Amino acid sequence: MKLFFALMSLMFVLVSCSHHRDVRPSSDGIHRVVIQTDDTPNAQRQALDQANHFCKEKNKSHYAAVVDEKTTYTGDMDEETYKTTKRASKVATTVGGTAMVFGGKKESNLGGVVGLGGAAADAAAGQGYTVEMRFKCM
Repeated sequence: MKLFFALMSLMFVLVSCSHHRDVRPSSDGIHRVVIQTDDTPNAQRQALDQANHFCKEKNKSHYAAVVDEKTTYTGDMDEETYKTTKRASKVATTVGGTAMVFGGKKESNLGGVVGLGGAAADAAAGQGYTVEMRFKCM
């Protein structure tokens, strides 16, 4: 469990250091941010944050003006199967974690297997959406 928290902390530090890694600058002044995700509301916020940081760093302005934004399903399986797989994996991970915390030795072992199965299903489904935002620095 300590290893999990250490890895999560390291991941947070690495992600927070890359302020606009998904920005694709262009010569015409209309830049793009493209993010692969399974959490579209969060990715939309990240895209705007990255665009704003890009504009600040380029000393052009303090904010980005969004030209357009779109979210597209780009997964390998059909979208409904993808959504069902994601929901099932979250349930399995939650149930597995709960069994590990509140169960006895037998339930704890089973909870670990169920939780790992949920994580594996989540990883297999991948990040099925692409959020693309075009912006100009104002």
